[in-house]
Amino acid sequence: MTHSTELRRDRPLFVFDGVCVLCSRGANFIMRHDQAGRVQFAAAQSNLGRAIYQRMGLPIDSSYLLLDPDGTHTKTDGYFQLAHILGGWYRLGLVFRIIPRPIRDWVYDLIAKNRYRWFGKAEYCGLLRPDQLERLVESDEKLSEQLLAG
Repeated sequence: MTHSTELRRDRPLFVFDGVCVLCSRGANFIMRHDQAGRVQFAAAQSNLGRAIYQRMGLPIDSSYLLLDPDGTHTKTDGYFQLAHILGGWYRLGLVFRIIPRPIRDWVYDLIAKNRYRWFGKAEYCGLLRPDQLERLVESDEKLSEQLLAG
C-alpha cells in the first residue's frame, strides 16, 4: 500500500522496529540475502526513523516501511516490493498476491499486534552483527528535504 504522503528514495530503505526480535531477525535475513547491498536500513527508533513515521502520520509500531523510487510501501505490499527488488527466487513470493490485500494485511496486523508477546524484545538492534549495523542509515540529505517539505 502506498500513501498520499509519499516519500521516495532512489535506493530502497527498509525501516523496521529495532527492538522487535521478529523485525530485527527479518532485517538480518534481508541483509544476509541482499549481498549486493541494494537495500539500506533504518531503525524506527532512530531519529531518521521517527521523523519518517511522523511524516507518514503512522505510529512506529503500525508497520515497517519500505521507501523506494515508487514511493512508500507498508505491510504485505512492502514485502512484495522487496521481493521484486531482491529478485531471483524471492520473486516466487509474489504468487501470494493472489490473496486479497485485506486478508493479507489482517494476518500482518495480527502478527504485528502480538509480535512482542510471541517473539520478544531485544536491545535496540541487538540482534544485528557489527557488519550489519554499518548498513543502518542515520541520515539522508535528500530524504530530510522531503521530510521538511511535508
